[in-house]
Amino acid sequence: MDTQEALDRAIAEWLARAHPTPAQAWREWIVQGVALLPLGDRFAAVRMASEEVHAAVDSSDPDDVAACLGLLLGGSIIYDRRFAGGTYYALIQGHAGLVWAYGDVATCLGHGSYLGVPRLDRQQGPGTYWLVPPRYEGDLCTPSSITTLVRRGRARLVALPEA
Repeated sequence: MDTQEALDRAIAEWLARAHPTPAQAWREWIVQGVALLPLGDRFAAVRMASEEVHAAVDSSDPDDVAACLGLLLGGSIIYDRRFAGGTYYALIQGHAGLVWAYGDVATCLGHGSYLGVPRLDRQQGPGTYWLVPPRYEGDLCTPSSITTLVRRGRARLVALPEA
């Protein structure tokens, strides 16, 4: 096993341990490519509307959005395009869901919520995939960077002239 394979294995194990039965997460990744993981302990997720994200980074091109979000948020981001327009999920510290004070900006999913987390090699659609895959165990975004991004996107949407 080379260094990258060992790192990927460590990251996948870290993610799988979010599930009360990590072997179940592995089975779901093998069968479906996405595992349903509980949020709130190992990590939480902030849901961001694609319209606001695209306005904030001034692009809807997946490669541009991935590059911008990787720089601006500095952590792991999942994109779910199963619904109209798509939704971005920025992973943050699990305890942040307990103290999230930015509900007016974006919804933080913590205890009692589940997220479809793709297998590490799912880095393009269709379906749910890693827009910015984790680079190491615990590669999470900071809440302040997320709120700044979403606020910027909202401000730009408000400033757009009516069509």
